Amino acid sequence: MTATPDSAAPQSAALESGVPVSIVIVSRNRPEALRRCLTGVGQLQYAPFEVIVVADPAGATVARDLPFANALKLVAFDRPNISAARNLGVAQAAGEVVAFIDDDAVPEPQWLRHLTAPARQPEVAAMTGFVRGRNGISFQYRARQLNAQGTPEELDVDPENFSVLLPPQGGAIKTEGTNMAFRREVLVALGGFDPAFHYYLDETDLNMRLARAGHATAIAPLAEVHHGFAANHMRSANRIPRDLFDIGASWAVFHRKHLPQSERASQWARLRADERRRLLRHMVSGGLEPRDVARLLHRLDQGHTEGVERPISAGMIAQEPASAFRIFPARPRRSVAMFTRPIKLAKDRAIAAKRVDSGEIVTLISLSPTALYHHVAFDPADAIWLQTGGIYGKSARNEAVFRLNRRRDRLKNEVRRVASQRGFSDDR
Repeated sequence: MTATPDSAAPQSAALESGVPVSIVIVSRNRPEALRRCLTGVGQLQYAPFEVIVVADPAGATVARDLPFANALKLVAFDRPNISAARNLGVAQAAGEVVAFIDDDAVPEPQWLRHLTAPARQPEVAAMTGFVRGRNGISFQYRARQLNAQGTPEELDVDPENFSVLLPPQGGAIKTEGTNMAFRREVLVALGGFDPAFHYYLDETDLNMRLARAGHATAIAPLAEVHHGFAANHMRSANRIPRDLFDIGASWAVFHRKHLPQSERASQWARLRADERRRLLRHMVSGGLEPRDVARLLHRLDQGHTEGVERPISAGMIAQEPASAFRIFPARPRRSVAMFTRPIKLAKDRAIAAKRVDSGEIVTLISLSPTALYHHVAFDPADAIWLQTGGIYGKSARNEAVFRLNRRRDRLKNEVRRVASQRGFSDDR
């Protein structure tokens, strides 16, 4: 194990204090993903917060198996309707702010600190952050807004500080479903999530309603989660569609709620053409067969037909929470970096796991003398952040393919890259 250099000096262990937050996690048919998510939540450096898990029986079993199970609010729900599930979570939430993260995502330890910082400004009703993808480095989603048709468009924002934004004319500021938060009183006033959106566009619809009510949304780039796109009934683990019924149904509902009658047919035709092109790309790459394309388009059309008739009604959420605030026993932890090489990785992983058990957040960086691209992942077995790659390889994907680096300098740079998110001192 290489000693931690000065630039990776651990931050003194202290919990960031802020507004009371209720974290809602919905899980169905992904118990191991939920275990990983909750393990990561257990390292959050923030107080006070509570955790509400709305889950099927398999997810509930995993939650009850965790060492902090008694601190969780468990809500039983086993239907494929994320809006209804989220509303059940909001009903139990006793925090001033309600945050949402998907079960196939893991938050950075300082997630809530950065996500809720804008809540100090009373005009902010919603907050969202950046989402890293499967390699743990590239961004899956950053700042986006919605146009009048509900289509996301990229936004340029300050990458280090939060931005408070009012909605554009006819559109809205986009909150990412796996990394977002709202004042509970605003969710109650708007009726929460519309259960007509079973799987898709649920937060998009809420964003449009927030915009119509004139609310401001804050984008906090340093509030990061890592999102894995775990498999579900709608897509495989590599994002190949399995069923498009709910996507078609959700677009039909969205158009009925937010588009004039005269625009709905043409907009649906454009969206259907986009879906067909997406399916054809998967077919060309070998992920789908021609018969799959025809089947999936048929399911898309069936969903749209059903969505035209689906009842629309925002959920009813009681003004008072159904249960008292249950403080999660967050543990002040200092964040440390360990540096190793592939040949010593197994040995140093065991050391890192022991340091986690002793109360630290451990980032283990294993670099080989190569130009391999870097990958970052949270390992739920050891509860460590593991980064692998080459001394001369890319971390951020917009870097040069090969860069000469001294090993020590490269390690310092990688720690500095995640200092604010992971909890390292960032003033060196």
